[in-house]
Amino acid sequence: MKVVESLFGKTVLVTGGSGFIGSAVVRFLMQETDWRVVNLDKLTYAACQASLSEVADNPRYHFVKGDVASESDVRGVFEAFRPDYVMHLAAESHVDRSIEGPGEFIRTNVHGTYVMLQEALRHWRSLGEEADGFRFLHVSTDEVYGSLGETGLFTEDSQVQPSSPYSASKASADHLVHAWHKTYGLPAVITNCSNNYGPYQFPEKLIPLMILKALDGQALPIYGSGLQVRDWLHVEDHARALYLALTTGEPGREYLVGGSSERTNLEVVTAICDILDARFPDSPHVPHANLMEHVADRPGHDQRYAIDSSRIQRELGWRAEHNFESGLAQ
Repeated sequence: MKVVESLFGKTVLVTGGSGFIGSAVVRFLMQETDWRVVNLDKLTYAACQASLSEVADNPRYHFVKGDVASESDVRGVFEAFRPDYVMHLAAESHVDRSIEGPGEFIRTNVHGTYVMLQEALRHWRSLGEEADGFRFLHVSTDEVYGSLGETGLFTEDSQVQPSSPYSASKASADHLVHAWHKTYGLPAVITNCSNNYGPYQFPEKLIPLMILKALDGQALPIYGSGLQVRDWLHVEDHARALYLALTTGEPGREYLVGGSSERTNLEVVTAICDILDARFPDSPHVPHANLMEHVADRPGHDQRYAIDSSRIQRELGWRAEHNFESGLAQ
């Protein structure tokens, strides 16, 4: 890969930039900064190039097809673009898929993070006087903390106790990032977020899956009792939080990002049905709630997640701008 000189401001490397959260980050960066944005994505089943159609022809945007678990792919991007920042979002993320086939989650989430850290470290050490401004942001999940009881919130000091192969792989990656910071001094920051929702989400996830099934008159499967609680974060609020963590976060620090919108899965699906009833009153499937059916719970299903976002609010000035009702209606 040839060296590509930048005519713009900073250069940021975003891994997984064609995914749901990654594409929201790329769109945010292209809209709100003058940076050159390099998107390294393997284009797995969950990637969506259409989510970046509005920026695809912008000279500040560069797409590179590549695998974070490939040393040659990652090194080639670092050497060609010499980024000032790295935002590492590439990951396998669906719990059900991790139960059926954990190997790919270990390869991408654990080994891929190791490759990214090693190449970032090599690159950082080559920067000379510019090394002080370099940052590596690792984007993780609240699922690494396991399940909460009926009360309480996850904080940055919560015990890590993952339940699924997915959350275990992300917890492993978090530990690697901490270790590369403490051992080698790599200026790395970690964020852990709650459940995201919003535009361009892949339809294996709860909200888009229920919308599409309901519109088609299919059964709406609810795991177990449906009383599992999640804290819902709009993806555009998350993208802004990641930008702040990257640019103003303290290396070695961890920041939790949540939407302060706890809902049971049953409440979420009921709200979707109510919105569809109002928007499509002549649909033969009204009331859409009649399509709901309870199915066997999945193994290791955590009961409740909820996040205390006070650190990122206090230290970095972040606030969620969407509430769940308006975000879901949107």
